[in-house]
Amino acid sequence: MRSRASAALIGVVLLSAWMVRAQELDPGAYSISPVGVNILVLTNTFNSGDLDFDPSVPIEQANAKINASALGYVRTLNIAGRSSSVGFAVPYVFGHLEGLYLGQFQTVDRSGLGDPRIRFAINLHGGPAMKLKEFASYRAKTKVGVSLTVGAPLGQYDPAKVINLGTNRWSFKPELGVTHALGKWTLQGYAGAWLFTRNTNFFNGKTRTQDPIGSFQFHLEYDFRPRLWAAFDSNFYTGGRTSINGVKNFDLQQNSRIGGTLAIPLNRRQSLKFSYSHGAHTTVGGNFNSIAMAYQFLWGGGL
Repeated sequence: MRSRASAALIGVVLLSAWMVRAQELDPGAYSISPVGVNILVLTNTFNSGDLDFDPSVPIEQANAKINASALGYVRTLNIAGRSSSVGFAVPYVFGHLEGLYLGQFQTVDRSGLGDPRIRFAINLHGGPAMKLKEFASYRAKTKVGVSLTVGAPLGQYDPAKVINLGTNRWSFKPELGVTHALGKWTLQGYAGAWLFTRNTNFFNGKTRTQDPIGSFQFHLEYDFRPRLWAAFDSNFYTGGRTSINGVKNFDLQQNSRIGGTLAIPLNRRQSLKFSYSHGAHTTVGGNFNSIAMAYQFLWGGGL
């Protein structure tokens, strides 16, 4: 029974891991900084809530608690005269899942390194590469940027186990971001999609595939003063249906979240960011409440 329950719960774990990615709410993802700035980022995100399944799956009263800490680094660049950046993040994840499978209570616990991610972004319009002196007086009403995020299969993974923190496959997210300033208000809209390669060693040699997940974000930001701002955040994501050895699962996601973010400067080089979000609509996946805190330290670029 435990083996059967674990096999059923694997969809929850992988769904939760990719749900966290698809649910990203990241205001200011296409903001610009002076060339040569380095940003060290420490984040911690706690997710807890219920897990919703297709009615055909015999799992009830399922819930999860997933805590993810990450160390990140970003460097701003000048590429062809445009403001650009490259960065990476390495997560460490603690997860506890529990629920009733065919009426029997089961739990799963995991901790270890998750898949790291690398992100490259460039502003195509409204974001020229600038030194600090130029940047201080620059104002752009509309900015258009693109980015590519890559997830590398380097997280903790054991093909003999059905529950893993790593996914044993590559993932890619191309995205377009548009921002428009109206005085102290800024409208932000992002549209992208997570694309996945095959996991050819899923649970003792099976092949697991996943359809793309379309991801859309909307943010309304208000700037009280430089680096002190608040934002209303929302998103919608759809897709992600999985297959095992060519057999489709009934796990299409069509979910959305809403939340808020507050950024507070501590001094010229340091700042804190707090955010909260919860599920507004969930068909299949985690109906989570998420609380996050991030610390940023900046240096270089004339700061």
